[in-house]
Amino acid sequence: MRTPRRLLVTLAVMPGWLLVAACGSSGGSPATRSAPTDSIPTASVAASAAQLLNWTEFGLNPRRSDVTESPTGITAGNVAHLARTTVQLPGTVDSSPIYLHGVTVAGVQRDAIVVTTTYGRTLAIDAASGRILWTFTPSGYGSWAGSYQITTASPLADPGRGSVYATSPDGLVHKLLLASGSEQRGGGWPARVTLEPRREKLAAALNIDGPYLLVATGGYIGDTPPYQGHLVVLERSSGRRVAIFNTLCAGRRYLQVPSSCPASDSAILSRAGAVVEPGGRRVLLDTGNAPWNGTTDFGDSVIELTLPHLRLRQYFTPTNQEELNRTDTDLGSSGPVLLGHDRVMVSGKDGVMRVLVLSRLNGHAPGGRPRTGGEVQRLPLPGGGELFTAPAVWSHGGHTTMFVADEHATAAYVLRSGRLTQMWRTDTPGTSPILAGGLLYVYEPDQGGIEVYRPGSPRPIAHLPGSSGHWNSPIVVDGHVVEPEGDANDHLLSGSLEIFSAG
Repeated sequence: MRTPRRLLVTLAVMPGWLLVAACGSSGGSPATRSAPTDSIPTASVAASAAQLLNWTEFGLNPRRSDVTESPTGITAGNVAHLARTTVQLPGTVDSSPIYLHGVTVAGVQRDAIVVTTTYGRTLAIDAASGRILWTFTPSGYGSWAGSYQITTASPLADPGRGSVYATSPDGLVHKLLLASGSEQRGGGWPARVTLEPRREKLAAALNIDGPYLLVATGGYIGDTPPYQGHLVVLERSSGRRVAIFNTLCAGRRYLQVPSSCPASDSAILSRAGAVVEPGGRRVLLDTGNAPWNGTTDFGDSVIELTLPHLRLRQYFTPTNQEELNRTDTDLGSSGPVLLGHDRVMVSGKDGVMRVLVLSRLNGHAPGGRPRTGGEVQRLPLPGGGELFTAPAVWSHGGHTTMFVADEHATAAYVLRSGRLTQMWRTDTPGTSPILAGGLLYVYEPDQGGIEVYRPGSPRPIAHLPGSSGHWNSPIVVDGHVVEPEGDANDHLLSGSLEIFSAG
């Protein structure tokens, strides 16, 4: 898999839809365009809404929506005047942080940020001061630190708020006590999710489904076989492996030795990884380059599985799958996007967004003979490049708006009658955008810093400074904007984290 380098809201509550700026032959510049007649709903928050105090996983929820209408303590009025704290870290955080309000760490109740570095160190940071409260260093750290062997998986907080889950490059998932950073051992902890960590990378963010933890594997930059992307369901209480789905040699329901499978690759490499559907009974994932036969091998495919047993229910594979595989144009470089209204969007390294029908991913009822195709819409990415980020999806008043940032542009789309229509676009690239408390935040990995927008306009209202990065993405919660910086592919043992606070 090649890897490119690269709000408390005080808005008035307005009924209906907010008309975005009109443009025609004389309106807008090439860098900022908006649609002439369509619209995006207003970002409004009820006066009684509780402030968002916790951000416990990548994407904010198991659906990976990256959207909340709850007030965050950051508004259009104060976002340009936040206090900035830069934290120097013993590693690069090429992922997303999590945040827990009012938890006991080191004997004191405080607000804590938790991050995992590319070489598997997990740190708790005081959100108010930027002080590192504890550091967990996995056993064997010295044997891979500085090497190609990394992890970019975002950590996840246990719903009980007493523990966090984090990965390390040796193929283990750790359960750490939030109070001290000490590791829970015994039973199945730490949990092994690959038998070949030198080839199978823990790249995607961890996810949760009730009592279960979902962990996906991919491969390393350069496509060095053998490896097979697979999804593992762990029991949170014990670390026991409940189910495994191998996207190659799918008939094997166990951790396989990669060299024992005749097919290789098919990484689950997206930021979002496994995406849990509403109701928690099914999960979607997509895969990278590999062979496909529709029975045991599922390269360049979107796959729907049951939870928690991971039984294959249906899948989508593009008609040009062989070409995608041959040209290293992974379909799965960005995860499936739940749009609601029985629609899913998927896009990858070929620059094409495909809209699928969730109930019939390949255009037919689940089951039946192996087949390809079935999308109901194809449209280009806003920047025409590759998509490695997770779009944000805002469902509001029966309408759906999707925000997409790629290596060349950021854009907003609305879903109408099952199809996406672009509403606005700007030539500013970004990582995974988030819409929080009425404001849209997009980290710009090339130049650094965060651009802040109103959701109906491509013109930023504020810029939060920072350094360059890669797949890092911000969170906005409890009066703070938190953004890691740096690139895992630089293989550094240092990095930084920006905390912007409302005071």
